[in-house]
Amino acid sequence: MTNVQLQKTIIKWFDTETSGFEFTEENTEFLTLTVSKEKLHEIATKLKNAPETQFDYLFCETGMDWGDNLGVIYHLRSMELGHEMVLKVYTKDRDNVKIDTVCDIWRTSELHEREIHDLFGIEFNNHPNMKALILTDEWEGYPLRKDYVDPINMIVK
Repeated sequence: MTNVQLQKTIIKWFDTETSGFEFTEENTEFLTLTVSKEKLHEIATKLKNAPETQFDYLFCETGMDWGDNLGVIYHLRSMELGHEMVLKVYTKDRDNVKIDTVCDIWRTSELHEREIHDLFGIEFNNHPNMKALILTDEWEGYPLRKDYVDPINMIVK
């Protein structure tokens, strides 16, 4: 399925006036769908289970700090149908970042979300094991946030 066909399919599923999503970054290799955190789980479930999309493989999940927003980028692939896309979600609330887990949809997400939690401080609602994966319990702050400062370990020019 081409990006244009994929976009038309997704638009048919939802009322675009109240859907909580938008297509961004046109003319790139991957169709990119940015969704509200309230719609993430619903749309992710549909992308995986719908016969016309069958995104059965989450091959990359990345935390992001865009300055004003924190969020997550999901790279999806349909092994059966051969198409790929990017799903993005973000929030402007940097002090209380909570996004629904997708590890009940794609099992591979479980460790990715623990890593993102460690490094960005994003909490994943309904995650089965949100304990530290990389950092020690004594670590303070989130080292991949743009506003993180560590005078001992950082090299500042």
